[in-house]
Amino acid sequence: MINIRSEFLICMALVIAVFVVYHPVTDYEFVNYDDDAYVFENDYVRAGLNLQGVLWSFSTTHACNWHPITWISHIFDNHLYGMNPGGHHFTNVLFHILNTLLLFLVFNKGTGRLWESGFVAALFALHPTHVESVAWVAERKDVLSTFFWMVTMWSYVWYAQFRSLKRYVIVLLSFALGLMSKPMVVTLPFVLLLMDYWPLNRFEGGRANPSIPQSFNPSIYLVCEKIPFIILSAVSGVVTYFVQQNCGAVNSLGEWPLYVRISNAFVAYIGYMVKTVWPFNLAVFYPHSEVIPIWRAAMACVLLLCISLFVIKKARRYPYLVVGWLWYLVVLVPVIGLVKVGAQAMADRYSYLPTIGLFIIIAWGFTDLSAGFRYKKAFLNIAAILTLLILMVTSRLQAGYWENSITLFEHAVKVTEDNDLAHFNLGNAFMAKGKIDDAIYHYNNAVNIRPDDALTHTNLGIALFRKGENDAAVAEYKKAIKIDPDLSEAYNCMGNILYAQGKFKKAEGLYEEALRIKS
Repeated sequence: MINIRSEFLICMALVIAVFVVYHPVTDYEFVNYDDDAYVFENDYVRAGLNLQGVLWSFSTTHACNWHPITWISHIFDNHLYGMNPGGHHFTNVLFHILNTLLLFLVFNKGTGRLWESGFVAALFALHPTHVESVAWVAERKDVLSTFFWMVTMWSYVWYAQFRSLKRYVIVLLSFALGLMSKPMVVTLPFVLLLMDYWPLNRFEGGRANPSIPQSFNPSIYLVCEKIPFIILSAVSGVVTYFVQQNCGAVNSLGEWPLYVRISNAFVAYIGYMVKTVWPFNLAVFYPHSEVIPIWRAAMACVLLLCISLFVIKKARRYPYLVVGWLWYLVVLVPVIGLVKVGAQAMADRYSYLPTIGLFIIIAWGFTDLSAGFRYKKAFLNIAAILTLLILMVTSRLQAGYWENSITLFEHAVKVTEDNDLAHFNLGNAFMAKGKIDDAIYHYNNAVNIRPDDALTHTNLGIALFRKGENDAAVAEYKKAIKIDPDLSEAYNCMGNILYAQGKFKKAEGLYEEALRIKS
């Protein structure tokens, strides 16, 4: 009775804490970074729930992903809320709450350690690096896939207590739904093996473990048990790679040499750890540097190796160390940059699931480090309360930057260097509000940082045209066409200027070229 009451109180505290941090987002706007493609400029989403939209969700590779469950969730949101962004934000917050509660219940059920499990869930719920996944409507795939990840873990603990085909199928189905929400879930089979080691202790055979047939070697059985999960992960990985490669999201090997990607991966692993401990100067986009000092990559590699050796040495006495550390390392693999997707060096949203491993180490580690301390209980309570209060305040401030596109990207420009994408999106945001001079300023900054981006030159040309500087606009369109001869928008825009100047024949030629490219 006491445990049930304590569980309920912790769940209520977690729900209240999340609402305190995130309730303002229900008054926020959509942002001009992926929210357009996912929601407010997507005709299938805007149409609401219907058979055509559901069929499209399973057949489309729009936005360089195959994630039909995510598309259906956006469609259903529009069916409920229309184009009111507050409703879409609310659904993200709701999933974050469910993820938090499931995380707590999974570890409390698996370990029987109420307060450590609650602290892990609280760190997950309130950490500022998770704001991006919750406050960004287009990152529905993060919170949704994590929901199915947590359901899979919860049902797996249930299955491990008493093996049955029905329970196994539920675990597998939950995992499949997660993969269809976001392919980053591919690492979950490995995490299930980690759970077998700790806290479920399924690697212990014999009568002490009824979840393993006594005639089987536990290690072999547990690996074989994961084969259907591994097959689903492999299929999802292959589909995702080809979808993103076909739409141009996967950078060529020539653009990002292997040594650059490996160096960035080592540095990013340390970077995510630093942001977990010191979650400040967070941004929606971190520009990738093609030149990473060799000493920096080497130091990151050595540090990771030293931590790994320490964890292995202490694994027998403190099994949560190896589980938490491998959770962190492995779950980050799909997005660490070895296969380069996009132009970012790292992203806060990528830490949503992996940092749970670090939270496990922190929660159980603090308890063990303070063992024997005279004032252990008071120390842990005060440390936990102060930590969570700091995280709540920091997350609330971080969530505030997501109020609209201007606040979001102005903050990104402030806390990062040479952020061409932030300047580009600021230019778009100011253009949408009719602030042409501000738009030109940020487009100019973007092209100075990245002069080979055709779309930025085109948008700069549009802004200059609206200001009446036609010659300067034509110059920008010509630069855009030189960089990307297949950018139809640049031909159309330059044709509009020539047409307005009475140069009809030249304008028609440009319009015909734009039509040829589109066809």
